[in-house]
Amino acid sequence: MSLDRAALARAVAAHGQVVRVVITAVDGSAPREAGTSMLVWADGQEGTIGGGALEYAAARAARGMLSAGEARRHDRMPLGPSMGQCCGGAVRLLSERFDAGLIDGLPDDVFARPIEDSRAGAPPLAVRRLLGAARAGGRAPAPQLVQGWMVEAMSVEARPLWIFGAGHVGRALIDVLAPLPGFALSWVDTAGDRFPTTIPDGVTRLIAENPADLVAYAPVEARHLILTYSHALDLELCHRLLQHGFAGAGLIGSSTKWARFRSRLAHLGHTGAQIARIRCPIGQPALGKHPQAIAVGVAAQLLSHESETAGARGATG
Repeated sequence: MSLDRAALARAVAAHGQVVRVVITAVDGSAPREAGTSMLVWADGQEGTIGGGALEYAAARAARGMLSAGEARRHDRMPLGPSMGQCCGGAVRLLSERFDAGLIDGLPDDVFARPIEDSRAGAPPLAVRRLLGAARAGGRAPAPQLVQGWMVEAMSVEARPLWIFGAGHVGRALIDVLAPLPGFALSWVDTAGDRFPTTIPDGVTRLIAENPADLVAYAPVEARHLILTYSHALDLELCHRLLQHGFAGAGLIGSSTKWARFRSRLAHLGHTGAQIARIRCPIGQPALGKHPQAIAVGVAAQLLSHESETAGARGATG
């Protein structure tokens, strides 16, 4: 996890001053891990640090900071009977108030700051080593509390994910994927009235009479999900993507549809190995064909792949 400057800037632009609450450390059992954060403003919030009594208490304290003009606080919150929770552990929460000026001053790579005034000044050696390793090798440090300093990587560039089709399944996918970190969503269809009235922040709506024409503008490292109203358009999208290049692609449909598509794509000149890079069907068929069930299955596949990729990078880095 990392500090999402874009989400923080959007919240400040909409609500003025915002308190970001981040878990700095976990002792024992807790609902979420270090680095998990949420944003709180006077009459609302975004994100979650685990819900329940912990989140309620943290949000209430954050609103107290806004009222009092308090800049920062660092609290240890036991998750025992006094809070009505049975996790048995404790979390440390850093709450920091942000406005537009403070966001402008955030670094681009790693945000390291003392959380107590007594720690201000030059960062300790352990923090300097983390910063040096990050800047020399490009590997973001995990969020952590180090000798009174909180160290967090700023948001890394999100993985581009293009979704073709704004029907029931496309809408369900956007609902599930938009709140997740790590994806830059582009949503494509043929007309504006095919999209819902409200589109989540961070989702780019793209309209084209022939959505396949937009494939040429997609980055080759993008992933794609194809679920339009037209089998002919689905086939053309598969064909264009195989010509263009992609990190991953999934096609909604049955095994019968995919068998026909494989044959047609082969006649268009694509090899079996190339065609096999497209996943069909998508999701987890055992979950059923309800749009939300498909969306949950697809999201699970994407998150599993991201986790495996991150694990491989860590093993070889």
